[in-house]
Amino acid sequence: MRHAEEVVFAAAFTVPGGNNTVGIPMFLQQPSFLVFAVSDALALFSSTASLLMFLGILTSRYAEEDFLNSLPKKLIIGLITLFLSIASMMVAFGATIYLFLSHPWKWVIIPISLLGCVPVTLFAMLQFPLLVDMFLSTYGPSILKPRKVRM
Repeated sequence: MRHAEEVVFAAAFTVPGGNNTVGIPMFLQQPSFLVFAVSDALALFSSTASLLMFLGILTSRYAEEDFLNSLPKKLIIGLITLFLSIASMMVAFGATIYLFLSHPWKWVIIPISLLGCVPVTLFAMLQFPLLVDMFLSTYGPSILKPRKVRM
């Protein structure tokens, strides 16, 4: 997880295409540069939030009430922000590939973008059932809460 933050953080300061003599990014007028900038910022903030949520789980006191409320909520938020981080990092990657390869090799963009979707899809397939189970067990009906009896 730490490496993803380093990549996103470094990409925020070393923009694709470099800067001109005044310091303005070369691709500033391209619409895909705006997509890159927004998705890179979103990836940085969501990966930091994810890291903090998982550190909050790691450093919790593990009391009985934490297992019912605090830890499941932190895990849900951590998984959602981690998924958002991976997805926005792949969008930033796709926007950068589009900036560089849209002119000379237009045919390469689609296979590279499809390959970029593989990590997001794998993570979603592996972690989505856990997220659904955690969400249902935290916010759904519980065996510990008494049910209201209908008359």
